[in-house]
Amino acid sequence: MQNNKKQFLTGHEVVVQAALDAGAESMFGYPITPTCEILSGWFESGKKCLQTEDEIAAGFGVCGAVLAGEKSFTASSGPGHILLQDSFSMAEAMRLPVVLIVGQRGGPSSGTVIYSQQEVILACFGGNGEGMRLVYSPSNLSELYLLTRRAFNEAWKYRYPAIVLTDGYTLKIRQNVDFDQFKKIENIPPISLIPENKIVHWPNIYTAEEELNIVLENTKNDFENIAKEIVSFESKEIEDAEILLIAHGIVGAVTKIAVEELRKQNIKVGLFRPITLRPFPKQELDKICGWKKIKKIVVVESSFGQLARIVRDQLAPEIDASFDYLQKPGLGIEPEEVIEFVKNIKI
Repeated sequence: MQNNKKQFLTGHEVVVQAALDAGAESMFGYPITPTCEILSGWFESGKKCLQTEDEIAAGFGVCGAVLAGEKSFTASSGPGHILLQDSFSMAEAMRLPVVLIVGQRGGPSSGTVIYSQQEVILACFGGNGEGMRLVYSPSNLSELYLLTRRAFNEAWKYRYPAIVLTDGYTLKIRQNVDFDQFKKIENIPPISLIPENKIVHWPNIYTAEEELNIVLENTKNDFENIAKEIVSFESKEIEDAEILLIAHGIVGAVTKIAVEELRKQNIKVGLFRPITLRPFPKQELDKICGWKKIKKIVVVESSFGQLARIVRDQLAPEIDASFDYLQKPGLGIEPEEVIEFVKNIKI
């Protein structure tokens, strides 16, 4: 970890430092904005690094490294994130502790190169599996460091692939990060997943439908059992809230500022910010929305409803609060926009 307790760093630098502190030994990657500086920063660290011919090769390179018992990761965005779903589907099937840092960019296709929240569904449910992976959404650089450390630790502890879902704004801004607050984090040590001198039959292809069904049932049960140990969220001003704003990532940070200002104007609004998108903090949200005071749920996001889709799917069917949406795909959202939107809501 950095010798100085507090550092003024970019998000890229925070990711590299977190990976180093997590004990990562290698990175496989292909340059793509806005995550290029993670790859170049890792090159400068002196650790093992391979710039592959594409993201497909990068993903499978990480799979090979973790099979050999090495903490390894990659970073990508947009079209590269799409290509990585092939290797991530295999990692999901084989329970490989692969770690991926995603800097979301606007789509579809190559779109814009800096910012969006349009890769939520891809991160949570991409590939041809059932979305049995860990997905974290940081709202600031201190949280980016913490969640990157968690991604490595929890991927190796629970044996699921893990994604830190960030964006170009978060990766390119600079903030003070006090590393002293993280000094007690202990690393989960890596182990070789292939026993030495033993033949291992470890399939990710099944000839019998029934055999695959059993594997999926076991994986699902394991995922549900560990959820309570992993789920994280932030709530603010929910005790008497009539309007509940739901947002994640950097939009969650903006929405928090809006809630603070709206409260000064005596508007009963609260915030629920999921920090883990997979597994989703369903029980915690159900509890908050189950209070009779919540009359309106507003999902705020830089997409056309990707977070909203997950919220509606996860929310208990007996919750009768009505929904509204502030959606700006590919665009940043300012606190003033959230404030104006809420003040125009009729409940």
